[in-house]
Amino acid sequence: MAKETSVEVAIESRTLKLTNLDKVLYPDVGFTKAQVIDYYTRIAPALLPHTRDHPLTLKRFPNGVDGEFFYEKNCPKHRPPWVDTAKVWSGGNNRDMFYCLAQDLPTLVWLANLATLELHTSLSLAGNLPQPRTLVFDLDPGPPATIVECCRVGLMLRDVFREHGLDCCAKTSGSKGLQLYVPLNTKVTYDETKVVSKGLAQLFEEQHPDLVVHKQLKELRTGRVLIDWSQNDQYKTTVNVYSLRARSRPTVSTPVSWEEVETCLKAGDPSLLVFDSDQVLDRVARLGDLFGPVVKQKQKLPRSLMEATGGKPAVEKMANRRHGTGRRGYPPQKGQRRAPE
Repeated sequence: MAKETSVEVAIESRTLKLTNLDKVLYPDVGFTKAQVIDYYTRIAPALLPHTRDHPLTLKRFPNGVDGEFFYEKNCPKHRPPWVDTAKVWSGGNNRDMFYCLAQDLPTLVWLANLATLELHTSLSLAGNLPQPRTLVFDLDPGPPATIVECCRVGLMLRDVFREHGLDCCAKTSGSKGLQLYVPLNTKVTYDETKVVSKGLAQLFEEQHPDLVVHKQLKELRTGRVLIDWSQNDQYKTTVNVYSLRARSRPTVSTPVSWEEVETCLKAGDPSLLVFDSDQVLDRVARLGDLFGPVVKQKQKLPRSLMEATGGKPAVEKMANRRHGTGRRGYPPQKGQRRAPE
């Protein structure tokens, strides 16, 4: 049982009460809540540009990674008055939802004190939810495949984007897979990004049926890499870069260079792309924010790529399907228990 401890701290003129600092949240390695708060405090200069103005879903582990967890979409009512929120209409709840916005260091520390181990953000800014800022691919390996196979698929996707004049960045999921982000930061719709992502996932499955699958059916995924194109959706969130993950040790969703991806593939060693909190702090000190282009770089989806994945008819079909669902906001707030592994 963790000793009841609390301390008041002043951070950027805000006063916070931090509690249960000795509580162990990662039992296998003895990583405490104090260490979680310390990590988020130190990584804040690199992390905050990627959370600022993005509606945030909290994934909280009040009893550590081995206990029950829950997602929290509505920002807690007991939040300090200086924590910013974004009002988003929820068709599922038929009411407004108020999402937390991680705008500054005091807010980030407050979230960490709630045992918010994982930060999941929208791909949109709160002020313009229908417009994604990025095009995202979540590459998820089905055992016995590992992140090594994800590297192979990621490099092939990178090459396709290069052919169409687009740069992209890679990061580990912090769990098992690899994620690709194509910076856009220009006028675009989710219908367009979803058509491109789905079209490429289907094309890769046709060309590499032993390696790639685009449907989320468990029986199809054994030994293959799921290209999860469905993350390109106004109603979904993706784990934020530099977020901790609730694994046996405090691993982090970490930006990686394409050289590191190539090295992992050549070596066939999944451990080369696993980074914990201390390693990530050291990487940022040495390398800076490798994910900076995701926020800063402006790129338009080229017509050539749109045409290669279905063009205007596919976009119109996607829009009609979306409107047919009747969804008009983020999904209703849900709690969730950890599924048996």
